[in-house]
Amino acid sequence: MKSLIFSYLKQRLRLIGLFTLFAATFLLVFALYRLPLVAVLYPLCLCIAIGLTVLAWDFYKTAQRHKALCAIQSMAGALSVTLPVPAGILDSDYQNIIRLLCQETIQREQNLTRRYQGMMEYYTVWAHQIKTPIASMRLNLQNEDTPLSRQLSSDLTRVEQYVEMVLTFLRLDSDSSDYVIRKLSLDAIIRQAVRKFAGEFISRKLRLLYDPIGINVITDEKWLSFVVEQVLSNALKYTPAGSIHIYLEAPKTLCIRDTGIGIAAEDLPRIFEMGYTGYNGRSNKGASGIGLYLCRRICDRLGHSICASSVPGEGTVIRINLYQEKLEVE
Repeated sequence: MKSLIFSYLKQRLRLIGLFTLFAATFLLVFALYRLPLVAVLYPLCLCIAIGLTVLAWDFYKTAQRHKALCAIQSMAGALSVTLPVPAGILDSDYQNIIRLLCQETIQREQNLTRRYQGMMEYYTVWAHQIKTPIASMRLNLQNEDTPLSRQLSSDLTRVEQYVEMVLTFLRLDSDSSDYVIRKLSLDAIIRQAVRKFAGEFISRKLRLLYDPIGINVITDEKWLSFVVEQVLSNALKYTPAGSIHIYLEAPKTLCIRDTGIGIAAEDLPRIFEMGYTGYNGRSNKGASGIGLYLCRRICDRLGHSICASSVPGEGTVIRINLYQEKLEVE
């Protein structure tokens, strides 16, 4: 309130100064002509009283307008019609400018929304259409068991994963949601993810150390599966030799540890940012910087959390904390 009073007085400083100047002029004139000052003090006091009353009333109206405008600041642009009644020509002009800007903003948002929806529809259709030739190629590869076919199957798994990344990226920012929260076996989700990369484990001779988890979690199966698969994919990508260890830390933290090249200390705080690839990602031309960003977004949506620790040259540990109390089983 004090700041408002000071701001108001500062705004009306010229009028107050002008009134004070007029009063001082009258007093000076009466003093020079040696006229009785009582003759001017009475009307001067009366004018001061009237001026203070008018000033108080004007401050009250200004405070009401200020309160109304502060409330409007939190409203959408479409509600600009609720602006207070203009106090003058300039206020009316400013309000007309505000309404024009609001209309322009609304029009621009509608155009952007239409473009975004069109892009969403196009890439969603593209992602679903490309799954057909992928499935056909996988069926053809199942009839062969050669080093080449195994390598092609592994590459095809990567392609499928990238398609799922596109769909996940589109779904995360859409208004609709297909989350189905229920109690699930964490082991079932992990085994499903491991089976997808079984061929890559074998072809690259990487050891899988899997300690059965033996717990249930409240989550969404499809979205958590994407997170686990993405973390496993990264572990395989950056582990040229050694092993990948999947285990549980109390109370409900899923850990995926690899013996890969690790992450530089300066890159570690930013690996969950969108588009950030770091030193290892720049050396690996296939890195997009999207996978871990999507994992963090999904974990936030599900009420989980994800973090990483790493030692360059020794490996990386990704921890997914699945303990939460807010989600309800459907």
